[in-house]
Amino acid sequence: MPTTVTSIGTRAGASEATRWGQLIFGIICMVMIANLQYGWTLFVNPIDQKHHWGRAAIQVAFTIFVLTETWLVPLEGYLIDKFGPRVMVGGSGVLVAIAWVMNSFATSLGMLYLGAAIGGIGAGVIYGASVGNALKWFPDRRGLATGLTAAGFGAGSALTVVPIAGMIASSGYEAAFLWFGLGQGLIVILFSLFLRAPAAGEVTAPAAPAVQQSRRDYGPAEVLATPAFWVMYVMFIMVGTGGLMATAQLAPIAKDFQIDAVPVSILGLTLPALTFALSIDRVLNGFTRPFFGWVSDQIGRENTMFIAFLLEGIGIYALLQFASNPFLFVILSGLVFFAWGEIYSLFPATCTDLYGRKFATTNYGMLYTAKGTAALLVPLSNLLYDATGKSWSAVFIVAAILNIVAAVMAITVLRPLRIRQMAKP
Repeated sequence: MPTTVTSIGTRAGASEATRWGQLIFGIICMVMIANLQYGWTLFVNPIDQKHHWGRAAIQVAFTIFVLTETWLVPLEGYLIDKFGPRVMVGGSGVLVAIAWVMNSFATSLGMLYLGAAIGGIGAGVIYGASVGNALKWFPDRRGLATGLTAAGFGAGSALTVVPIAGMIASSGYEAAFLWFGLGQGLIVILFSLFLRAPAAGEVTAPAAPAVQQSRRDYGPAEVLATPAFWVMYVMFIMVGTGGLMATAQLAPIAKDFQIDAVPVSILGLTLPALTFALSIDRVLNGFTRPFFGWVSDQIGRENTMFIAFLLEGIGIYALLQFASNPFLFVILSGLVFFAWGEIYSLFPATCTDLYGRKFATTNYGMLYTAKGTAALLVPLSNLLYDATGKSWSAVFIVAAILNIVAAVMAITVLRPLRIRQMAKP
């Protein structure tokens, strides 16, 4: 049944077609910005081969992108909640296009870094708006909706890896930056025209059976004053850092154990062990987000966190123990990836369950800055590796412990705090 206006600023209940349409539009926008993060690796060597700036200096651009993409989201979320997703996402489509066009013409590191900052700002707005819209349109299936949206960002680049690599090989990295940048930006602008937040009373579906939701909307300042927010923030950093520490070191570990080029056959497909592991990353890192999001709608957020984080901790430790076996290296790295990516569906859903829909984008934006904090802590794994005589044991044990502690915190600390917070009038 079509949506009808019942009073000024208020609409009747939205149809399923309207809700899923909004979700799909957001997912498409997320897919269009996935390459800014996950496709970057394809450009590093070609840029270095032309300009000889050094890979370390070039990778600073990636760090700038991640920081601007995460730490500005609270401010961007406030603007999204105030002005709506259509204007903000449309403007950000222009920014992400400009960023890659700048990269195509960059003749200095400064210009490359500026492009990264502009791209990070644009991507942060699109990410925040898409996730925020999913949170607002699907209170009854919040975990699944945010998981599907986050999967667009986690796995979206898989569709364009081969075309981008082919264009770099045939026409140069400059052409790939230029044409994919313009194409991705234009598609974001196009679909932003259809995005909107639900009007008052338009979405009144009850919470999922296993999920309790707040009876009122908390403003950002109120959220920062609650212990539950900071517990989630710490848990986000712990799981994010633990997962990134393990996954970022896959290639060095495979090479140290001399298994990176050993062929592994699974279900009729044969690839070198490291290539197989990295390919599985793209698939499972996308699949896990809607899967665990859906599970959390059925059994509750903290219960799902406990299962996923514990599985991640066990997987990281097992990977350390059996890394010398090429087959087990591939299987266990897949388990690690599968149990890690769900943080991008569980935390936004939990945050909005607890603090309401009105400021959902802003409130999750504040929590999402934990990703940037975790990214800054990842280099510590290299220091730990060197300090322990170039051994991976300490790195992986620390990563496993962080995840297991976070799993226990979900049940023993976060759940009681959430229950008490929701009991307040």
